[in-house]
Amino acid sequence: RAVIGNGRILGLFEEQEEFTMEDFHLLERITLSGSAEKVKTKVLSQVVNVRLQVFMNCRAKLSEMPLKSFYRFVLESDVTFLANETVSSGPVARFTELPESLLLTLNMITPESWMVQAVSSLHDLDNIHLQEVKGVVAAEFELEHLLLEGHCFDLSTGQPPRGLQFTLGMSRDPLMYDTIVMANLGYFQLKANPGAWTLRLRKGRSEDIYEIVTHDGTDSPADAGNVIVVLNSFHSKIIKVKVQKKAESINEDLLSETSESKGIWDSIVSVWSTFEKSITGGGARKDDGDKKEDVLNIFSVASGHLYERFLRIMMLSVLRHTNTPVKFWFLKNYLSPSFKETISHMAKSYGFQFELVQYKWPRWLHQQTEKQRIIWGYKILFLDVLFPLAVDKIIFVDADQIVRADLKELRDLDLEGAPYGYTPFCDSRREMDGYRFWKSGYWASHLGHRRYHISALYVVDLKKFRKIAAGDRLRGQYQALSQDPNSLSNLDQDLPNNMIHQVAIQSLPQDWLWCETWCDDSSKATAKTIDLCNNPKTKEPKLMAAARIVPEWVEYDNEIKELLGRVQGEAGATHNPSPSQHHKADTRRDEL
Repeated sequence: RAVIGNGRILGLFEEQEEFTMEDFHLLERITLSGSAEKVKTKVLSQVVNVRLQVFMNCRAKLSEMPLKSFYRFVLESDVTFLANETVSSGPVARFTELPESLLLTLNMITPESWMVQAVSSLHDLDNIHLQEVKGVVAAEFELEHLLLEGHCFDLSTGQPPRGLQFTLGMSRDPLMYDTIVMANLGYFQLKANPGAWTLRLRKGRSEDIYEIVTHDGTDSPADAGNVIVVLNSFHSKIIKVKVQKKAESINEDLLSETSESKGIWDSIVSVWSTFEKSITGGGARKDDGDKKEDVLNIFSVASGHLYERFLRIMMLSVLRHTNTPVKFWFLKNYLSPSFKETISHMAKSYGFQFELVQYKWPRWLHQQTEKQRIIWGYKILFLDVLFPLAVDKIIFVDADQIVRADLKELRDLDLEGAPYGYTPFCDSRREMDGYRFWKSGYWASHLGHRRYHISALYVVDLKKFRKIAAGDRLRGQYQALSQDPNSLSNLDQDLPNNMIHQVAIQSLPQDWLWCETWCDDSSKATAKTIDLCNNPKTKEPKLMAAARIVPEWVEYDNEIKELLGRVQGEAGATHNPSPSQHHKADTRRDEL
């Protein structure tokens, strides 16, 4: 007999000893941990053959239900077999008797070191309305990678070597994944899978300037130059690496703009997607010595079928207004299986490149729980580590935006020393003055003579961004402010505006972003992009607003539908939802 609390044995009890209130691990409120605890004790009782009792101590009065989600803990006590003596397909989470009138989202909460993706589903897992679903909503998730995490410091200075690059590979392929070291705790992460891996400094400036001196938590001698790491468990693997500059490079700056090697475009590939280039449509690299290709790098994020529909239309509008080769960068973490299946067909049809990048939210950085806020975080917090050093500038374009000008003009715009440029909010639609929160209170005093900027479109000078440690500063400020639930209401927007005194923002010309909510009708004629931002006054659904505000939006939408229809016809209706099924629910619901 024992009391087990939070996975630990709190104390053994003699046969005649009575339990007291102090002996119990009290679950004072219903939380996810409480739901998980119940399942863990059930499985534990089956594994070690003990009788367990769980005592709940709930609050007597509640102003609202503290639990707004339904959880299933996927954990089996033993391997199960089918009737034909084959191993079952694996544990399954089943949800029954859910409310049909609510809009639901299906998501997985996984161990910190797991990278899990939805790989198969006919339904929009971000917008599940059971009243509109016939049959069962089914989804298959896959554990794609285990994460190797680490902290790196310069032995001489005790500081993290900002911009230092590591590669991870095996004997037959020494460069399978790569990453960049943050200044925040010297943190780095790399995707991997079970096996023996070799961690090295990337060939080029990292290897020329630095050398590995010692390492801890690895599976090779501490003074070995090539660090061997064995992943033989599903638990987290965290290593520590210490480096120092070589004697002949003691005065070299890793992020110096004047000493970039000529072939850096060739030696540096995607931070996360090197191994996946065969399926991403990224195309072949130039041979050594060739001039860097003139490419427009466009970054965007989307989640749910509705916003993926907007995303495809945004992409088409970008391509229609430029003659410069375009490469799109998408955050893979929240893309649906259907988008990942069809994007290569769109790339082939329209002649663009794309790459899917991934990043696991670091465990030490304050976690967001709402998916929308997590996505906002990815828009601003990891710009320095998501993209390879070869990318000089990246332009973020919101999925629900329509481009009417050549974004090459924006890329080549002089940011006058600032690491990024944003468009200020319009002031011309006077009837919306009551909703301009930045005109009074905290924002008015904090900004002073500066303007509040919108995050729907911005251009980032990644070299400058890394050189001044803008990413590390933003993460540090986020860590401090995010502890307050009332702070950073619009995370991706409030954070850079809050940091405007430490990380300067170059205000882009107003015509680079027009939004009907804030800009008057007369300025629409010169708009270079149109953003379908929400209207707090009318609350008009975005699909209705898109067709009304942007005439070409319907044309783009129909063209994409035709393309997806052809792709589906070639692949077969059994693999993808039909166009009508794919878009039926989208016409009735806005985003979460």
